[in-house]
Amino acid sequence: MRPGAPGWPATVGPGDAGDTAVNDVDVIRVRGGARLAGTVHVVGAKNSALKLMAAALLAPGRSVITNVPRITDIAIMGEVLRRLGCDVRFDADDPVDPMVARGGVARSRSVTIDVPEQLGTDADYDLVRRLRASICVLGPLLARQGYVRVAHPGGDAIGSRGLDMHISGLTRMGAEISGEHGFVIAAAPHGLHGAEIMLDFPSVGATENLVMAAVLARGATVIDNAAREPEIVDICTMLREMGAQISGAGTSTLHIEGVPTLRPARHATVGDRIVAGTWAFGAAMTRGDVTVTGADPAFLEVALDKLVAAGGLVETRADAFRIRMDDRPYAVDVVTLPFPGFATDLLPMAIGLAAVSDGASLITENIFDGRFMFANEMMRLGADIKTDGHHAVVRGREYLSGAPVRATDIRAGAGLIIAGLCADGITEVSHVHHVDRGYPDFVADLRALGVEVERGTAPEEPDLTI
Repeated sequence: MRPGAPGWPATVGPGDAGDTAVNDVDVIRVRGGARLAGTVHVVGAKNSALKLMAAALLAPGRSVITNVPRITDIAIMGEVLRRLGCDVRFDADDPVDPMVARGGVARSRSVTIDVPEQLGTDADYDLVRRLRASICVLGPLLARQGYVRVAHPGGDAIGSRGLDMHISGLTRMGAEISGEHGFVIAAAPHGLHGAEIMLDFPSVGATENLVMAAVLARGATVIDNAAREPEIVDICTMLREMGAQISGAGTSTLHIEGVPTLRPARHATVGDRIVAGTWAFGAAMTRGDVTVTGADPAFLEVALDKLVAAGGLVETRADAFRIRMDDRPYAVDVVTLPFPGFATDLLPMAIGLAAVSDGASLITENIFDGRFMFANEMMRLGADIKTDGHHAVVRGREYLSGAPVRATDIRAGAGLIIAGLCADGITEVSHVHHVDRGYPDFVADLRALGVEVERGTAPEEPDLTI
């Protein structure tokens, strides 16, 4: 049945809900029973591109970052940089590039950032609250200007993500840091200096901020227990292209020798392993056959191994992989860990796979204490999930049941949509603006892989709290 045909829910427009509606929200509706099949291309990683844009602040002049995904988070970061005094321009990437979407709309863009000699020093709450990655301007602004005032960040509701390691590391480098009225205020009137820093946990955000601060600090900095994610390697690569002296990227120990100045650079964003992993799990859940291009399968080694253990057939090459699942997947246990472990951002997809697998799975989340917040939404689809702290036991069912559900964060939204493909009937996922923050043109990709899907609006339930 095609969207819009009899039996498919009509799109609800403004005013259709009567006097009780307060606002309309975007929804994605999918019909269950789809088998994902075909080829999907993955563009640059959101979690890398945002930080690369911040890194451009370290060098006056024009830097260009290519293979940047067309998502709302990138637009927000562009506005953050504009308010700091930069000129930011987005252009379509080469139209003959395979990143160009069906219908001629580019899935990726290049961003040109003209950085002035003197930058602003305030990152305001109205933008930072919408994008936690905005905190990554803290390190470069402190290194360049000697002072910065950044609002405490917002972002996804997936649990506590404090700034303690950012602050303690910068303090060891000579920064004086305080807080007032919801802002982090950091000053280094005599400049930053090198230091030996041991992180309590291999935090990606703290590693990025400290590396960006250290490249212009006096002397040598050593960061032990540093994050090893591909996105960390990507930012270190760009910084080296700008003239930074960094060694150890991709290992747990980073050595940075500070330099007086950096130069602008042109850099291509690494492919998005989380988006690639989403399609891999979608293929396995729907017993499909999907080829994913644009991402290095080596960055998904643990996740792909789990899919093989679940009964999938995986073929890999340098920048692509194919996943095929012919029968109902077997249950597998999953434990999230810092890279190179199983990525926490793929946990919603792991729970979706477990929900339709043969047997029971134990899913353990070690990174964010609120990652299971979306479990109630999965249970609305009929998933059998029991959570206890950082653990969830999921007993698989042959099929789920379509229902209206709500996206609580980027990955939960994508996971719910994919789970809806394994459900009887229609699943409507609301608040899909979250999905827009991480997946360029998700609906078009779903259609290309054989899904009956539409995007529309629906009335948001009124707040009846007294």
